[in-house]
Amino acid sequence: MVRRVAVVGAGVSGLAAIKCCLEEGLEPICFERSDAVGGLWYYTDKAEEGRASIYRTVFTNSCKEMSCYPDFPFPDDYPNYMHNTRLQHYLCKYAEHFGLLQHIQFKTLVTKVRKHPNFSVTGQWEVVTQRDGKEETTVFDAVMVCSGHQVYPNLPFADFPGIEKFKGCYFHSREYKEPEKFRGKKVLVTGLGNSGSDIAVELSTVASEVCLSTRSGSWVMSRVWDNGYPWDMLVITRFQTWLGKILPRALSDWLYVRSMNRSFKHENFGLMPLDRASRKEPVFNDDLPGRIACGVVVIKPNVKQFRETSVLFQDGTVQDDVDVVVFATGYIYSYPFMEDQSIIKSRDNEVILYKGIIPPQLEKPTIAVIGLVQTLGAIMPTVDLQCRWAVKVLQGKTLTSLSFPFLSFLPQRQGNNTTLQPDYITYMDELASAIGVKPSMMKLLLTDPRLALEVFFGPCTPYQFRLMGPGKWRGARKAILTQWDRTLR
Repeated sequence: MVRRVAVVGAGVSGLAAIKCCLEEGLEPICFERSDAVGGLWYYTDKAEEGRASIYRTVFTNSCKEMSCYPDFPFPDDYPNYMHNTRLQHYLCKYAEHFGLLQHIQFKTLVTKVRKHPNFSVTGQWEVVTQRDGKEETTVFDAVMVCSGHQVYPNLPFADFPGIEKFKGCYFHSREYKEPEKFRGKKVLVTGLGNSGSDIAVELSTVASEVCLSTRSGSWVMSRVWDNGYPWDMLVITRFQTWLGKILPRALSDWLYVRSMNRSFKHENFGLMPLDRASRKEPVFNDDLPGRIACGVVVIKPNVKQFRETSVLFQDGTVQDDVDVVVFATGYIYSYPFMEDQSIIKSRDNEVILYKGIIPPQLEKPTIAVIGLVQTLGAIMPTVDLQCRWAVKVLQGKTLTSLSFPFLSFLPQRQGNNTTLQPDYITYMDELASAIGVKPSMMKLLLTDPRLALEVFFGPCTPYQFRLMGPGKWRGARKAILTQWDRTLR
């Protein structure tokens, strides 16, 4: 019988894990190495070892109605897209509201997670922690790994010949905090992801020259879409998902490319993805096309070779007198506290998990990895549903059939994020169906047609997964029917 659960990390995923454990009558103890909740969103002036790091000006890419925990909406007066300090404040309020703080041990580092000697019978784990120089080993019935995947930088120097000869400054984007120290410098940013684009745009306001190098291109989207509404409230709908499934692939791809080129033709800006119909997560940046048009950000192909003070690109062009290189080359998945690395990782650093959560090869499914799946949807509703599903599995109440495919994850590579990204609504509905919380469209049509139309044609906001079944939230219906009012406000 699972009673005591160790939760590793008190970020977005860890808070959801604590809450879901408490809802099921379990006893969670969360270990957090820093002195506050928030994980990635807890900003510090310097990048800290073993912790995710963001720059000072990070804003959310998902709007507040799409990215909240499903039973805890953002305050009405919050803007649709939030600065990291507002999101951190929201996470603190969430932890206070649901009484989560008393279950967190701050400034406590998890150094080892290993199977208990009787694991094959009990499914228990030994968790070794360090606090104030003291080490402690505790036995838990289950473990929820919520340590995030944007902690350990991917620096593929083997892909950049000559980098050891380069005399300028170079570092990974996780070290970047603010632009002022780069005033008047010539900067190269490698990697066309959200971080690379944000940093290139921000540096273009102070640097003498900024080049942004991309290996495979990417779709670039604005947060603001038709009539000024948030992009995700218009794009992530059940109707759109249904349409994508019934249309022929060729037509679906054509419509997708057409919608991505609605604001500007990517080919003209040097941004066109090599795989035109690629459905990987696009880059969200409202300013990049304008900065390219103004000539203050120059798009370049992949780096062919570094020299002492210059860079040769694949198209034969050379950028001279480069002072700084920022490697926005993503992160690798790493769980250094796992004594047996093969539990989560397999060959070639690949991660294979049932539904992106449970390692499939264990005798007892008593460890869950939360927040590793990256869909087009927001992280908070995703991890909330993952935790609700995972807690049922840890208790042995579900996982009756391995009818869905395993989700396989590869390490991110420069300019080419190979992480499998399942369709958001399809993935969420799979988890929701397994625990009996998927909205029943037929039932809603018969009992509440107004709500049914909003659920199907409107944005798939998180409240939909607290509308019915176990864990139902009484405010879900009202939240769905008033979501556009809060957006306009």
